[in-house]
Amino acid sequence: MPEARWTNPSQPQTLQIAVFLLYATAFFFVLDTLRSGGIRVYFDVLPWGPLLIASAVAAVFAGRGISSETKIGYYLGLAVAIFPFAFRVLYTGSINALLNTDLVGLMFEIALVALLLHPQTRDYERIWFK
Repeated sequence: MPEARWTNPSQPQTLQIAVFLLYATAFFFVLDTLRSGGIRVYFDVLPWGPLLIASAVAAVFAGRGISSETKIGYYLGLAVAIFPFAFRVLYTGSINALLNTDLVGLMFEIALVALLLHPQTRDYERIWFK
């Protein structure tokens, strides 16, 4: 049984950066939550609040799972990485919503998906993850 880790320096650089981006995703979500008035605002005003909070928690679990080299962590990381794109399209009903967003945030979201789907990452995951 692999030990639970927050980071794993023996993994390829693509996976290490993806883990840091997953943690950063959760961190910035918490900052946005605190800036907008706390968690209660998300539950009372926004109908999708619980889903967004769950995705932030999932990002932390995904980063920890990838660092511990578990397949479930990797697939959870992929789900967390793809979630913002699917959420924007489903919520607005238009594919144009992908481009009507913060460009820096969009750049990091694309980078996370690209890092998790990179051939070096896929090969490492296929060989070493349990």
